[in-house]
Amino acid sequence: MDADLQRDLSPSPATIGAESPPRTCGVRPMTKRDIPTVARLFSKAFRDRKGEVAPDLEGYLETVFFGSPHYRPEHGSIVYEGGSGDVASAILAVPMEFTVHGRPIIAKLLCAFMADGKDGAAGAARLARQMRATRQDLCFSDNSSPVSADHWVAGGGAVLPIQSLEWQRSFRPLAAGAIACGRYLPLSHSRGVLGLLGWFDGLLRRQRPSLVPVAAAGCRTNRASPEEFFRCAGAMMERFPIRPTWSKPEFDWLVSVASLNQSLGSLQYRTVIAEDGSVIGAFLFFGRKGREATVLNVLCAAGHEFDVTGQMFSHLDREGYAQASGIAQPFLMNAISRQRWLSFKHRGYFCMVTRHAEIKDAALRNEIYIGGLASESWSRLLTDF
Repeated sequence: MDADLQRDLSPSPATIGAESPPRTCGVRPMTKRDIPTVARLFSKAFRDRKGEVAPDLEGYLETVFFGSPHYRPEHGSIVYEGGSGDVASAILAVPMEFTVHGRPIIAKLLCAFMADGKDGAAGAARLARQMRATRQDLCFSDNSSPVSADHWVAGGGAVLPIQSLEWQRSFRPLAAGAIACGRYLPLSHSRGVLGLLGWFDGLLRRQRPSLVPVAAAGCRTNRASPEEFFRCAGAMMERFPIRPTWSKPEFDWLVSVASLNQSLGSLQYRTVIAEDGSVIGAFLFFGRKGREATVLNVLCAAGHEFDVTGQMFSHLDREGYAQASGIAQPFLMNAISRQRWLSFKHRGYFCMVTRHAEIKDAALRNEIYIGGLASESWSRLLTDF
């Protein structure tokens, strides 16, 4: 997310018990004391509110941007403090540990870029320079605008076109269409409307058998605990030279903050079991019963892409979802694209910068795995407040 604003913010009271930021003009790490001002800046930038802040926004900002096990001031969000002492622009960032050819680094997921007025415009330029490739081990965003994508490339970065796409698979297209219209016509996804459309979808599914995904022969899907998913998915990510490290503390923290996004439904874990009893895949998704499944991560043993994706779609269909969606991944494109009633849409540019040529080269060769837990897909900043 990114935005440019006109100045209309006033200094905010200090957060009780928070550390005092240095009162010098310029770029510095964001502190907890900045949260009230940043919350108002966010509300104005992305919700068109001049002074109103959602009741739990400040607490959410503290949880997400100061709660990671890898948080350190040098790895977190940064702000530009103008001459008046106010925060005039900010970049919100979540630190995440990645493995690069066997060695660990701390990467940054950028979640929001905000600027306010003249001071903010000057500050935004200063903040953007901090994100240049020469300064970062790995910094990425999965939801950039076209203008921001151009700035990423100008700063030595790259755009990953496949990861910039979202796939959508319809199981009950009339209900799925009503859900899609719900943002503009709230009544279209009411229980009564969806119930009526579900009846017509049943007729359509009998006339169009291709709406029903075909399960993988000999495979089954099991519900899994977070610990089971963690063990399976961690091993399956090892095929990628660049990937999230997912230490147990970080994984537990990520799923705990993701679970706060109740508007996407409940966070659920599944494993895919082959005929011989071996685990060949795992997927993690938000589910709103009878509505949409938002898939965050799909992983599989090499060579089982068709089995795992086919089984995943069949399982989500049997559970009654109207549609499923998720971030496109290069290693799954062939298997995903074979599905009927599937479409792709641009979800925002996936951009990255790094001072390490080996990381950039590997990413451009599609030897990198990011996935939904290492993205903004779970963030309430996209859906709430």
